[in-house]
Amino acid sequence: MLLSKPVTDIIPKRFSVRSYINDPIEENKKKKLRGFFLENISGPLGSQARFILVSASLEDREELKGLISYGMIRNVPGFIIGATGYGEKNLEDFGYMMEKNILMATDMELGTCWLGATFNSSGFARKINRREDEIVPAVCAIGNHREKKTAWEKIVRTTLGSDRRKPWDDLFFTEGGALTREEAGSYSLCLDMVRIAPSATNNQPWRILKMKERNIFHFYLQRTFGYQTISKATDKEDAQRMDIGVAMCHFELTALETGLSGKWQVEYPGIGLPSGNAEYVVTWIGGK
Repeated sequence: MLLSKPVTDIIPKRFSVRSYINDPIEENKKKKLRGFFLENISGPLGSQARFILVSASLEDREELKGLISYGMIRNVPGFIIGATGYGEKNLEDFGYMMEKNILMATDMELGTCWLGATFNSSGFARKINRREDEIVPAVCAIGNHREKKTAWEKIVRTTLGSDRRKPWDDLFFTEGGALTREEAGSYSLCLDMVRIAPSATNNQPWRILKMKERNIFHFYLQRTFGYQTISKATDKEDAQRMDIGVAMCHFELTALETGLSGKWQVEYPGIGLPSGNAEYVVTWIGGK
């Protein structure tokens, strides 16, 4: 992934933009994004996806009026639409790949905002020519935005809790309890970048358990109460699984940038979190 700035500068700069300048995205930026989409087709857990960039139409805006989050967005000039196949880890991979697109856009000074809903029978699905063996789990608003947040955006961010993040001790653990920065060692920056990752309704459902004296990190999903039930009842894709993919993306890109090698592996470790009620998802095995 070729970025013009360190990813550890880009991640903190990204925020969910809800007020856009109603101007089209520059052609050179659209060309670069579309070129990256052609490369960004495989997730770390084996799933494939494809993405397109489209200009916003009146039909798109009408379809999204039912989304609470979209109702707080103004003057969207375009969307990134993604489709992926069915599979055990398809949504985690999709979240990972879409977040890569978003970081690339952020590097180009474009604003973005994740939008999750039921898109399989939508105009977005038609635009990407969704096949029967595919789903469209999310789209992303994209466009130029003002350098400073508008008063409207500040109100919305306060309403949604976008600037509130759970403390380190609530997210990262070792076998004996809360993980300290000293125990995290060279991976502490990776965890910092996970902590500030975007998530559906800012619930930060990722939990990470580091094995003592080894650079092995187990990723778990701590579900928000009732979230999965609502997703199933509304035929909405499981956004919290995509959130794990976003966390994986931030963790891996930061690790690689800081010279830390490793790989993803799915193999239940036989150890849970202190809370005991989180779902195991994936493990990062760091190089020696």
